[in-house]
Amino acid sequence: MEPVAIETPSDTTSIKIGKGNPFLLIAGPCVLESETMAQETAQRLKKITDKLNIPFIFKASFDKANRTSLDSFRGPGLKKGLETLGRIRADVGVPIVSDIHETSQVNLAAEVLDVLQIPAFLCRQTDLLVAAAETGKPVNIKKGQFLSPWDMQNAVNKVRSAGGKKVILTERGFCLGYNNLVVDMRSLPIMRSFNCPVIYDATHSVQLPGGAGGSSGGQREFIPPLTRAAVAAGVDGLFMEVHPEPDQALCDGPNSLPIDQLEALLHSLLKIRTAVADNPEIS
Repeated sequence: MEPVAIETPSDTTSIKIGKGNPFLLIAGPCVLESETMAQETAQRLKKITDKLNIPFIFKASFDKANRTSLDSFRGPGLKKGLETLGRIRADVGVPIVSDIHETSQVNLAAEVLDVLQIPAFLCRQTDLLVAAAETGKPVNIKKGQFLSPWDMQNAVNKVRSAGGKKVILTERGFCLGYNNLVVDMRSLPIMRSFNCPVIYDATHSVQLPGGAGGSSGGQREFIPPLTRAAVAAGVDGLFMEVHPEPDQALCDGPNSLPIDQLEALLHSLLKIRTAVADNPEIS
């Protein structure tokens, strides 16, 4: 597997994700609620990951275009959101990833973001994948909760056909009946066989889509065991939505990890990662 290099604000270094590299953490609140909260959360996450020597990319959405209800909070929008994310990138000194939903957003987003993320519901949108690939930026494609892992080869091929050489895939669970998801850990090595680094999305995997009626529910108590399983399976990185007060979050609070719990969880995951690396014959 050829590692994917992600540029950092320093312009002199890059984060490498893939076989033989430390696992990456993508983390942040689901959506930009306020610049102050986002800045403070990014600073806390950087402090934790610097302490543990974990490469870190800050994530927050400028627009959540696929919420359950019309009344759901969507975020500040493209222009204001990108301005906020750009300031976080400069002030905190971390790479940034956010969702893009339409081809019209791609070029503006690519001016600010270090990684372009394709939401799960849009992972088959050919024009969006091609437009993202043509920017030359790394593209993180979240696997649709309606697709098998081998179906993601088609999404990878679309990006590569447009010249995109930096493709990352993210597992976020598969629909299991109404308002529930399940994670098949076999999907992680299957998608890695496409010569792509694979991220495990620990928080959307415990989401209950539409489970709260007008919004999604979640079971954040299952984040620790599922992340431990994914790291043991040899995943290349983790995606987590974290929040200072998840119960007060404006989006995806029920499946967000309280930031106060993050350091202890990451510390335990590093031990598992080391154990797997020390026994490559069983990984």
